[in-house]
Amino acid sequence: MNSASVLLDAFGRLPRGVHRVVAGAHDADDGFLTFRVDPGANTIAWLVWHLTRVQDDHVADVAGTEQVWTDDGWAERFGLPLPARDTGYGHSADDVAQVGVRAPLLRGYFDAVHAATIGYVETLTDADLDRVVDTRWDPAVTLGVRLVSVVGDCTAHLAQAQYVRGVYERRR
Repeated sequence: MNSASVLLDAFGRLPRGVHRVVAGAHDADDGFLTFRVDPGANTIAWLVWHLTRVQDDHVADVAGTEQVWTDDGWAERFGLPLPARDTGYGHSADDVAQVGVRAPLLRGYFDAVHAATIGYVETLTDADLDRVVDTRWDPAVTLGVRLVSVVGDCTAHLAQAQYVRGVYERRR
């Protein structure tokens, strides 16, 4: 097994979790997509949107491609009152509330980003992962470190969304 295979496995674990956490929702009005554990907490809709935006942004950057969000028209389909390059980093509770979108959009956008990510990672060799992609840090960030960071961020936000879903279901 090479490094790209490990990354493919890690990214490959995300779709099942994303689909399960939004399963049963057809609209933001279904309740649990916009449910908050407390007034300042993140919603499932925001968490899934954010983890997908971060993956899209970071992978497009290292791959040298356009983001799926803007290039494939997802920004227009979502119609959020946020800048097109916004990934959700630093959002306030009010910003989080603006991401009340339908589950099919969340799944569709995630699936498109996942496909782009897998397509890119499948092209990588072990040597590629040593390429420096960000010199703003000390030590500089390599492609391998950046991709592991993306997997970690996505996994953490997916776990948060699963927690919110569990709290919502227990309160019903």
